[in-house]
Amino acid sequence: MRVIKDNFKHEIKNPTFIALGSFDGIHQGHRALIEKAIEATKLYNKHYNKDAKTMVCTFNNHPLTVINKDLAPKLIMDNKNKVEILQGLGVDIVNFMEFDRDLMKISPEEFIFNLKHFYNVTGIIVGFNYRFGYKNLGDVELLKTLSTSLGFTLNIVEPVIVEDEVVSSSAIRYHIQEGNIERANKFLQRPFMLSGKVIKGKQIGRTIGFPTINLGYSKKFTIPKGGVYYTYVEYNNKFYKGITNIGYNPTVEGRKLSIETHILDFEKSIYNKEVNIYFVSKIREEKKFKSIEDLKIQLEADKNFAKSTNYNLSWK
Repeated sequence: MRVIKDNFKHEIKNPTFIALGSFDGIHQGHRALIEKAIEATKLYNKHYNKDAKTMVCTFNNHPLTVINKDLAPKLIMDNKNKVEILQGLGVDIVNFMEFDRDLMKISPEEFIFNLKHFYNVTGIIVGFNYRFGYKNLGDVELLKTLSTSLGFTLNIVEPVIVEDEVVSSSAIRYHIQEGNIERANKFLQRPFMLSGKVIKGKQIGRTIGFPTINLGYSKKFTIPKGGVYYTYVEYNNKFYKGITNIGYNPTVEGRKLSIETHILDFEKSIYNKEVNIYFVSKIREEKKFKSIEDLKIQLEADKNFAKSTNYNLSWK
């Protein structure tokens, strides 16, 4: 798969079928767009004996980080993991456009004209509520008009509904922040994941027989609601069961939000190493225990829960 960062500077010679959107999380709705784009590409190539490419056109940065940083949503997924998933889905080209002041001023008509001129767009695939161009003035009705005047096919993908709720990035953020991790995972079709380097914490866990790794997380990403979660930790391309606590460690008077994970059957020191933590389900709320001994009893119960619970890792 080819990954580019281009704001209408370079041309693509092959015909393209472009899926447009933010693709934060690459949830079920996004996958429906991508599947439709791949299907359209294959049909076109078979019918016309061409070498058209499936392309995802999105932004390297969220537009609100330029328009109004205070309103920018927390992210679900970084671009590195987007690339990995999109490659697995069979996308040929991913373009991470840089949303800047110049791109912000482009009219909806000019934006689509540039897709045609620079990227040789033959088909566009969007969601039912897609908006684009200056002040988001462009919508699917305008796309229908432009598809006729500029000569490209248009596929408008209907919403994906799971358990009576429209799948969307905003809905997923809400469920993650409320601790409804299993519902968020249904929408994502994979466990929600946080990645970062292991940093030094207070090292209290090791004194009570439950050593933990402390994740150095970025505040620009969505963080699950405080509590204890059943997780999987990916380190050095291997997976380990874990118990992850998100909170302030009230029993030992923690003052800063921490993401600490006890990894089952793992004794290595991995400070400054990169890990991925996949959240499978919520075990319980965080609580303050009367004593360290009561905390140890609860942690042992959490550990036994994780040991006896299995999760299919086929999504990876």
